[in-house]
Amino acid sequence: MESCVQVYTGDGKGKTTAAAGLAVRAAGRSLTVKFVQFLKGEESGELRILKKIDGIEALRVPCPAKFFNQLDDNEKAVMRTDAVVALARVKNWLNSADMLILDEAMPALTCGLLNINEVMDIIDNRGKTEIVLTGRGAPKQIIKRAHLVTLMRSIKHYYVNGLRARKGIEY
Repeated sequence: MESCVQVYTGDGKGKTTAAAGLAVRAAGRSLTVKFVQFLKGEESGELRILKKIDGIEALRVPCPAKFFNQLDDNEKAVMRTDAVVALARVKNWLNSADMLILDEAMPALTCGLLNINEVMDIIDNRGKTEIVLTGRGAPKQIIKRAHLVTLMRSIKHYYVNGLRARKGIEY
């Protein structure tokens, strides 16, 4: 199977959900999936269910606050260390997993948890592993290298009218 790089980006809802759907589809076809989630304040519903599916290994780099910029320097340093540990696992998974999903990779790049060279190295050394990257603000280098880029665009969202994130719907 030839591997590709897929990107789900933009300001619209559904990037993580699309990646989770890919993970479920792959596992349903007996492919092995590794799902790494960055910058989520608490474990998402997607991650909870993915951990229960045979063929999927899921881990999260925990964020102790709702937004990275709300963390103090010590908390940011701990998250960076956790991200480095996660990246070491990711590199070990290349060529052994059929699909590798880096959920919220783009915001992790933006805030400095990941750097572009590390992500490009994963893309360049993917072998037969399908790579899926999600999150707002995909850098041009990643878009250029990707085989599929989907822009999730928000046309209307109930959040602007004050409806908060709901358990089981947004997380």
